[in-house]
Amino acid sequence: MDFLSALGRSLMMPIAALAACGIVLGLTAALLKPQVIEVLPFLSNGGVSYIITMLNKVSGVVFTLIPVLFAMSIAFGMAKEDKEIAAFAGFIGYYTFLVSSSVMISSGIMDFSAMKISAILGVETVDMGAVAGILIGVVVAALHNRFHKIIFPVAIAFYGGKRFVSIIVILVAALLGQVMPIVWEPVSMGINALGTAIGEAGAFGVFIFGFLERLLIPTGLHHVLNGVFRTTAVGGIYEGVEGCLNIFLQFFDKVPIETMRPFTQFLGQGKMPFMMFGLPAAALAIYKTSPKEKKARVKALLLAGVAACVISGITEPVEFAFMFIAPPLFLFHAVMGGISFMLMSVLGVIVGNTGGGVIDFFIWGVLQPGSNWYWIVIVGLFYMPIYYFTFKWYLTKKSLSIDVEEEEVVEGEYLEGEEKALGDPIGLMVIEGLGGYENIKTVNNCISRLRVDVVDMSKVDEKLLRKTGSAGIIKPSETHIQVVYGPKVEKVANAVKSAMAVR
Repeated sequence: MDFLSALGRSLMMPIAALAACGIVLGLTAALLKPQVIEVLPFLSNGGVSYIITMLNKVSGVVFTLIPVLFAMSIAFGMAKEDKEIAAFAGFIGYYTFLVSSSVMISSGIMDFSAMKISAILGVETVDMGAVAGILIGVVVAALHNRFHKIIFPVAIAFYGGKRFVSIIVILVAALLGQVMPIVWEPVSMGINALGTAIGEAGAFGVFIFGFLERLLIPTGLHHVLNGVFRTTAVGGIYEGVEGCLNIFLQFFDKVPIETMRPFTQFLGQGKMPFMMFGLPAAALAIYKTSPKEKKARVKALLLAGVAACVISGITEPVEFAFMFIAPPLFLFHAVMGGISFMLMSVLGVIVGNTGGGVIDFFIWGVLQPGSNWYWIVIVGLFYMPIYYFTFKWYLTKKSLSIDVEEEEVVEGEYLEGEEKALGDPIGLMVIEGLGGYENIKTVNNCISRLRVDVVDMSKVDEKLLRKTGSAGIIKPSETHIQVVYGPKVEKVANAVKSAMAVR
């Protein structure tokens, strides 16, 4: 669980970058469409057209770099110390792997003609897609954590420590490059079979995906599930490109939009009905059923959560408000998530990207002719009363309400001068809540959670952590804790790291 959680967290860095580039790609592609230019003639102006085309091409090329981005980000994210050294080794390892694989397939030892061979970073080699990047990233992180402090005798001491990481990575990556072309063909066939099985399951397969995508939220492993579908053959194959997100972003403006339909069914469109309509209605029900003395505090919490959910597609602040006090409601939410994905597929909606919020809705839906975006609104209007009355009925029947601390949440402010040495207030408070400096081994974060490895979980003060603005706390293991902060997690993580650095 710890390994998968760390892997999912590490994958979020390139996925977030891809999502941002995807927004630019989608917007520029929409502005280049003849239908839009006809309405806005100034877009055909030479200078304007050049800038839009340039942004379109630049944002699109990022998607050809996914494997190397994965190799570097996973090595960076899973390294415990000296992360920049690990990221550097991640690139070296990935390129060594490509060259070594190229040597193997050109050796004539075996017939590799049945495998997909592509030019990757200038090397003709076996195309394993994102899997190669993930494999190298994990291996590099393990080697880095094992050898980055190794000490050699004086005569060869120069090659010890951080320098040895790149040396051992080159050797191991070269060995993997020799072996993987031989073992990849049956593995590739297995992955393709899984993708085919899900595809042949039709609407039910899409429902299962959507159900699991929500159900795994408490563990953080939904990132892994999404990553598999978005970047490997499990999510589909089109003209040699693997992964539903890769396919959509590389081909959506080059082929008829209907061609993208089998791939967008695993993307953001399935989230939009419950993100933009269902969860806000659930938040209203939670507010309405809260005791009078709690309403003001609950309102402040939920307004921030709904804003993050609707605008940017970050749902955890709202979901964590009810998943622990009312697990049946979270199960209901997961089922509705599966139904949402299934309905979008059955109704022929073709809206891609990953976020699921209103930004993706407009850029990839409303601005794209033939996307059938209106079904999202229609289904969403049904989701609102279903969520509202289900939540209101259950919370009223069980006399449940979310617990919000009466004390004011500490807002961190970066200090100057002598006070800076003491650390940021919110960082110090979080550290205290985690059991103190000695109880913290490593601190990382993903898009919405602070992820910390601790020595003794019994020293963690959950009540104090909630006072720092946490929307929820998860303990996947006896030594790992995830504290949910939503969009402000980056500030909290930086405050904690800064406070620990100046100690």
